[in-house]
Amino acid sequence: MSIMRFHIITIFPNMFDSYFNESIISRAIENKLIEVSTYALREYTIDKHRRVDGRPYGGGPGMVMWVDPILNCVDAIKKNKGLRMKNKVDTRKFKIVILSPGGKMFTNTLAKNTAKKYTDVIFICGRYEGIDSRVKKILKAEEWSIGDYVLTGGELPTMVCIDTISRQIKGVLNDENSLEETRTASHEIYARPEIYEYAGKKYRVPKVLLSGNHKLIDEYRAKKENKIGKK
Repeated sequence: MSIMRFHIITIFPNMFDSYFNESIISRAIENKLIEVSTYALREYTIDKHRRVDGRPYGGGPGMVMWVDPILNCVDAIKKNKGLRMKNKVDTRKFKIVILSPGGKMFTNTLAKNTAKKYTDVIFICGRYEGIDSRVKKILKAEEWSIGDYVLTGGELPTMVCIDTISRQIKGVLNDENSLEETRTASHEIYARPEIYEYAGKKYRVPKVLLSGNHKLIDEYRAKKENKIGKK
């Protein structure tokens, strides 16, 4: 089984340390199911002041990230022979992603297809006013969005995407039944105790969940999920 590799191009590589060093993702890295590498973009610029951005043509606020540093970094990733397979045949399949509020909406289906089709995913994290549009054209990159809102950079969306894609890789989750899309799930869930009392009021677990009748339980969960989806 080949390892899934994630490459993150960013101005702030240290932002990822805490998240990827914990829990399921950390265990997946230790078990060599996935590999996460960060690349400090300033190391790939030829500017003597280590700048990676400049003012936009046509005027306007903010700064735009230059083409050269990003292309230099992507080239370095692709030329890294250490990432190739042991038989020295380069069988890597790259997907290049730019995180953008105006991109394709990131979904579980997109995550599943990415995990199935590619060995390497390069995430380009924008900052400031954004990335020079020629980067997308030259690299034939795809733009992804995790929601209809604007963040200060692409780092948080990248974490979301890597987490979601990693869950689709066999062995990352101890129990593959944990994949919500493969079972009847509901956002309304309960654990012990059966009756919880707060401020003089009793909150009970629905009786159907205590019945042991899995057919009825699945029907109940599906009904709850449909109600939430219609809101």
